[in-house]
Amino acid sequence: MAFLKNIQQNDLPDKELVKMFQSSGNLEVLAILFQRYMDLLYGVCLKYMPDSESAKDAVMQVFEELVQKLPKHEVENFKSWLYALAKNYCLMQLRTPKNLKTTEFNPDSVQSAEEMHLQGVNLKEENLQKMERCLDTLSREQRDTVKLFYLQNKCYKEIADITGLDWNKVRSYIQNGRRNLRICMEKVEEESSLLKIKT
Repeated sequence: MAFLKNIQQNDLPDKELVKMFQSSGNLEVLAILFQRYMDLLYGVCLKYMPDSESAKDAVMQVFEELVQKLPKHEVENFKSWLYALAKNYCLMQLRTPKNLKTTEFNPDSVQSAEEMHLQGVNLKEENLQKMERCLDTLSREQRDTVKLFYLQNKCYKEIADITGLDWNKVRSYIQNGRRNLRICMEKVEEESSLLKIKT
């Protein structure tokens, strides 16, 4: 992503740059747009990809997707559209066969589609309940900023404006909150597994 750092700044609104790229196909115009939201893109990809290197790769792949898809779409709000594009790209990557764990087929373990659907719903509900419980263990600042960032898709600046907190504080609360949430979720998962073994 280093090459994008050398791109000249441009004060034109997103909408104007989108039109310019759509009419000319000029990649330098697209790169200006892309650079504006590269940090946002990296943040989105980091939420879905397993590590920072995968997230960086995903950001560059999203640029390739932009080259192909932006000329074909009417885009009113480029930032929102780009966010959705990045999120969908990451989700598609997570669903590709190389990222799905496979197990040997056992005809005896085949369940009806309805049973599998119900299991999936129950598991999702169970995970949401665990997350709610763990969110309650965070400090108020961590809980509020984590909810705004992950559940309402707000960026750091928007969260700073909403909460009145300093930008660096927002970043710190989100990072620490995410870490504490993960530790709590793992602990709850561990306790749940031990309970299942005992019963």
